[in-house]
Amino acid sequence: MIEQTKTGIEGLDDILNGGIVKNSTTLVSGNPGAGKSILCLQYIYNGVEQFDEKGIYLSFEEDEEDLREAAESIGFEKWGEFVDNGDIKIYDKQVLLRENDFTSSLDILLEELEEGDYDRLVLDSLAMFALFFENEKEKRTYLLKFTDILSDSGLTTLMTNEQGAVFPDTEIGLENYLTDGNIYLIQTPTENGVSRYVWVAKMRKQNIETDIYPMEIDAGGIKVHQNASAFSMMSEEESPI
Repeated sequence: MIEQTKTGIEGLDDILNGGIVKNSTTLVSGNPGAGKSILCLQYIYNGVEQFDEKGIYLSFEEDEEDLREAAESIGFEKWGEFVDNGDIKIYDKQVLLRENDFTSSLDILLEELEEGDYDRLVLDSLAMFALFFENEKEKRTYLLKFTDILSDSGLTTLMTNEQGAVFPDTEIGLENYLTDGNIYLIQTPTENGVSRYVWVAKMRKQNIETDIYPMEIDAGGIKVHQNASAFSMMSEEESPI
């Protein structure tokens, strides 16, 4: 049996057939405003509130207060309490970018992993993470080392990735192949605003539902609906991953 980590996100664990593979790294991709950070906040928050699993949130783009305000604005009222009591550990941009050196940031994190008992980790985002490195080869090498460290430390990790294209099959980066799972958040414009969808394109070691499913962001965060989208009938042969 494959051990799984439940996200606690309504509908998402169903299409994952139980949850994310434990100790894996999953890439969450989408264009700006698609809900990547909300999904990650929800993943960490649900871990503490629903499953008694502590989490680490690495944010290269926001500071700790911004994260707290974002979490509380969508209904995660105990976020501040969980941070204050150590159930959620935040490393924000002021800490991670202080030395302008990934090795220094990694040393800080490794010390925390040795002292704490954490189960979940979020890295938001890979676009900022990449600024530490001079070229793609160096970035790939460090990303592989980093994901190995996280897995060896017993962490189930989500990493966010900015995607310019609306549809994921038009823009596939190296990160998609280096991670264990790929979740795409898609938003398309409508007359009344936007329609939102989630597509789990890959999850190693387990069977998943690979249709595209409607989702919404409301009070309490993301909810995924079980009726597959009309434009979603992508077979595994058509999948670019």
